[in-house]
Amino acid sequence: MKIADIFTLIRIILAPVFLVIYFLPLWFGVGEVASVWILIPLIIFAEFTDFLDGYFARKNNQVSDFGKLFDPFADVFLHLTVFFCYTLSGYVSPFILLLFVYREFGMLFVRLLAAKKGVAIGARKGGKFKTVIYVVAGFFSLFLESTRRLGFVLPESLMYVGYGFYILGLLASYISFIDYLVHFIPVIKKEK
Repeated sequence: MKIADIFTLIRIILAPVFLVIYFLPLWFGVGEVASVWILIPLIIFAEFTDFLDGYFARKNNQVSDFGKLFDPFADVFLHLTVFFCYTLSGYVSPFILLLFVYREFGMLFVRLLAAKKGVAIGARKGGKFKTVIYVVAGFFSLFLESTRRLGFVLPESLMYVGYGFYILGLLASYISFIDYLVHFIPVIKKEK
């Protein structure tokens, strides 16, 4: 396995680890403060692996069709897992989470169609921007949850800032999805 793919795999492994550590205090009634000091570096490292996989793939000239599919899969796996945690904590509306899931399944379908025709769909700028908004929204929700777990009381208005990040992420995700459709559907139709 190439080093870039190892970093991508780490992101997939860390997603359920994040979920378990996030909910351990709820399940057992202890460890809220400790969970903060584990979750913050864990999610920072998980997100950093997204940079590392791309960096090593380009540096070692190992950009592959597999990596073009594996990397966005890992991103979606991580982000939907994290958003699920935040949905159960009230930082994301279940309706918005469902719209994220619909978009990601739609993109998966387009990638499957393309793969069947021999086309590997790599990340486009719109998709990368969408990912940045996902990361910002996720970090902001973790900030809110962490301060709560550490015993600080923040203004209720910050919840609305968080909602704003998710709405922005939702818009970016659907705009990028349309961009992928416009760009790749004609390519898929031309391939034999």
